[in-house]
Amino acid sequence: MGKRKIHTPFFVVNPKAYLYGEKALELAKYADWLAEQYGFDIFFTGQLVDLPRLKAETEHLILTAQHMDGITPGVGMGHVLPEALAEAGVEAVFLNHAEHPMPFSSLAKAMARANALGLLTIVCADTVEEAQALAALKPDIMVCEPASMIGTGKVSGSSYMRMTNDAVKAASPDTLVLQAAGISTGENVYTAILSGADGTGATSGIVAKEDPCAALLEMITALDQARSERE
Repeated sequence: MGKRKIHTPFFVVNPKAYLYGEKALELAKYADWLAEQYGFDIFFTGQLVDLPRLKAETEHLILTAQHMDGITPGVGMGHVLPEALAEAGVEAVFLNHAEHPMPFSSLAKAMARANALGLLTIVCADTVEEAQALAALKPDIMVCEPASMIGTGKVSGSSYMRMTNDAVKAASPDTLVLQAAGISTGENVYTAILSGADGTGATSGIVAKEDPCAALLEMITALDQARSERE
């Protein structure tokens, strides 16, 4: 099964467990509209129980699971089955996030299952060294963000961004790099893309704002500006 081709720069809206149900759907519909208006590939993660509804009520988003296990149909109580995600219309999956780390062997198995089912793999790394090591597994997208900065509003320095971009591309030239730590403003988005990142995204920088839709619009507008300047 072929994977969806991603156009850069792209954006990830990752509500984690902050939003669910109707509020998640409201933000997803707005992100879907922005994806159409600006012509961006926008990934949108959701709670497992929300993903089928999000898929049914949006057209342009790349629906993304926040985790998946490397299991096959059968035993696996409490684990996330890859086939179930694919059947629900999910097209991508986060793996090894700092809030849900995976042993290397488990990560490799999950990536193999995702590849077999045509699911895009978004693999997270903390340090430059970890990014380079995990890039050897050839993920579709590598998320480079220091775990200490997640949710703090502090953005990775330009040196870290450039070093991780270079480390990933050296190990896996076709892997796209996402820089997302602490992204909370349009300026942060602009800086991340001009650092050489293929994409960026946010969680608290969107969902913790008084008006999440306005925050997302600011970021997508900045992404559009960065795209124009980079081209």
